[in-house]
Order: sequence, then C-alpha cells, then structure tokens
Amino acid sequence: MASSPPRSPVTALPTLAPYPHDLQEIVVAIRTIAARQKLGSERAVADALNVKRHQLRRALAAMRANGELAPAEAKRKPLVGPNGENLVRATNPLEVIEMRIAIEPFLARLAALRASPFEMAAINDAATTAAGVDSGAADLKFHKLIAASSGNKLAASLYDLLRRVASDARVRLNANRPACPKRTQQRDAEHRAIAQAILARDSDAAEQAMRLHLAAVQRLVIERLNPLAAAV
Repeated sequence: MASSPPRSPVTALPTLAPYPHDLQEIVVAIRTIAARQKLGSERAVADALNVKRHQLRRALAAMRANGELAPAEAKRKPLVGPNGENLVRATNPLEVIEMRIAIEPFLARLAALRASPFEMAAINDAATTAAGVDSGAADLKFHKLIAASSGNKLAASLYDLLRRVASDARVRLNANRPACPKRTQQRDAEHRAIAQAILARDSDAAEQAMRLHLAAVQRLVIERLNPLAAAV
C-alpha cells in the first residue's frame, strides 16, 4: 500500500480565550496584519479593519498585556518643530541669554585654542559691523563663527539651535526696532576685544571678554523687558 504524502506542519495560533468576546475578531485581524508587515498608525489600522479607534486601542492594549505585541513606543515630541515652534513656546528672552552666558564663554575659550588662521581672520573681520550691513545679521555671524571655530561640532550645533530659537519673532526683543548706532558701536568694541583675545591665543581673556559682552547683552534684555526694574 502506497504511503500517504507527508503533511505540512501546522503552526498553532495563539488562543483567543484571554480576550473579551467583542475583541476577538479584531485580534485575529491584527494578527493577520502583523504577520505580513509592521503595524502602522492607529488611524491606518483602524481604517483598514473598519473599526472604531477606541476598539482598536482596547485590542492592542490587551495583546500587549498578553505578550503578543511589543510595548508601545513612547511618543517623543521633537525638540524643534517648524521654526523652533515647541522650544519657542516654552522659553523667553531671559532664558535665552542665560543659556548663551552658560555656553558662549566656553566656545570662545575653545576658539582661542583651536581656531585656524583662516577662522581667526574671519572672526576678526566680522567683529566690526560693515557699513550697510544689518546689525543683527552681523552680530549673529560673529558669534556663529566663534562657535564653528571651537572645534566641537556638538557644541556648535547646540549653539546653532539656541540662536534659531532666539531668532523667532516672539522671542526677539523689539524685532522691528531699528538698531541703535551707539549700541552697535559699543557691541563692536566688545566683539573686537573677544576677537583680539582669540587671535592672541589667550583663552582666559577670550572667555572673560565674551562673558563681559554677554553681561551687557543681559542688561539690555532686562532693560527692554522691564525698563523700571533696570533703572533701580
């Protein structure tokens, strides 16, 4: 008598017993999708199965509790949305200048130690605002050159993030207010002191000059936020 052909192995599906009766069909459908591909968003899966979102959530939670599905990944809000939206909503000009004081003196110290001759020349040129150049753009260029010359890419990237948040119209102080020529001259003098220390490879002087410069910026921020408090 001829022998019977070998039967294909049958893989037993997990039992549906642990699941409430009203979720069992959804669980079976989720198993079918998960066997073929990675589950998409809740909305996409709910649309594919033609079920309500709250029903899908219950089924997913039950399957995770039973170990059929991996735990849900925590949703992480991006540090920066369009134009730094999330960070801008959570900060203010005083916090920005406090962070600058914490970061930039160290960047100036590193630049004094690590900047190439080409980078030092660029910093020196940017220390004085050229005629016809926007004062804010000139200031940003100077400080970003120092950050880039620090030789620390992570620190430079963090600084770039900080300045992008600070440049938002809701964080900038009096964004439409024309630059004061007297303040621009004073700021350029402060910038030149920083640049000269970097060119001299004097890291202590570069750090101190940057700290003094940012202290002046902090006083200006306080004055613009609360003129009465600044006058006391």
